Amino acid sequence: MPENRICPVCEDPIIGRIDKKFCSDQCRNSYNNRRYSYKKPLVQKINRTLKKNYNILLGINKTGKTKVKRSILLQEGFDFNYFTGSYTTQKGATYRLCYDQAYLVLSEELYLLIQWKD
Repeated sequence: MPENRICPVCEDPIIGRIDKKFCSDQCRNSYNNRRYSYKKPLVQKINRTLKKNYNILLGINKTGKTKVKRSILLQEGFDFNYFTGSYTTQKGATYRLCYDQAYLVLSEELYLLIQWKD
C-alpha cells in the first residue's frame, strides 16, 4: 500500500508517480517562485536595475559595437550607478560591464557600446 503523500504547498494528497513532489504544476511553480525570490527589497531593486540596464544596452547595441549619446541612454532610463563589473585596458580606458554588454565613455556625451567577449 503506497504511503499518503501530501503536497508541501497546498497540503492536498499527491496522486501519481512515486517520485512526484507536488500535486500540480501550479503548486510546483508557486514553491519554486517563493524559494528563489529574494526577501530583501534592496537586492530586488538592484537586480531590477541591472536587468533594465542590460536590456537597454542590448536593445541599442544590435550590431555588437555602436556609438550612442548619453542623453539617449538616460532617456531610456539607464542608471550609470549599476553595473556588474569593470575592465581597465593597458591604455587606461575603463569599460563598464553589464553582464555581456559593456560601455566606454568616449566623451562627456558619447559612449561606445560593445558586446563583451572573454
